[in-house]
Amino acid sequence: MEGEGGDGLRDYHGKRDFGRTGEPAGRQAPGDGGEGGTGGEGGAPRFVVQIHDASTLHFDFRLQVADVLKSWSVPKGPSADPSDKRLAVPTEDHPLEYEEFEGVIPAGEYGGGTVIVWDHGTYEPLSHDRRGRPVDFAESLAHGHARFRLHGAKLHGEYALTRFRGGPDGGAAADAAWLLVKTAGGGHGHGTPDPRRARSARTGRTLARVAAEESEA
Repeated sequence: MEGEGGDGLRDYHGKRDFGRTGEPAGRQAPGDGGEGGTGGEGGAPRFVVQIHDASTLHFDFRLQVADVLKSWSVPKGPSADPSDKRLAVPTEDHPLEYEEFEGVIPAGEYGGGTVIVWDHGTYEPLSHDRRGRPVDFAESLAHGHARFRLHGAKLHGEYALTRFRGGPDGGAAADAAWLLVKTAGGGHGHGTPDPRRARSARTGRTLARVAAEESEA
């Protein structure tokens, strides 16, 4: 899987031929920044969960941090049950425009397969230090533990990402692994659906419908 971020969109651009794939190149040039606090130009930071039918069927969980989407591959998808501890493997940063991406990445391209937007919305950073003072969200991720509240079409409530293997951004990417867990008392969600029957929060389409429509185009 892709390595942990830390270099803006350099990895993202380097793995893709934008003459073939319909994925967004993004406004940010390769090698630009992408670190720092959360939020764009006004408003709450965004999140998106995409279902990706690539070499393995999985969910991609992405949180806006400054001007990129920090990304994790979550094989079993986010869960609304606090007792579920979902493996989340960090992947390369994605451009903010990826929140809207839905379609088929051509065979032979990196991540070739069908993508739908299962859920999207905004989130509230909740990380704080031992004295209860707010901690910058990018800083909390760098230290390996971040809490946040999701406000999506399907996912709601408080979640936490905790690194249990590998170093901070720029560390040993092949060994990096996190857990995505819903914290108790954070509201209720719809749980993780059968990904092949799940419908897009943007268009109502399933993976099969998106694949069929693009093959007919």
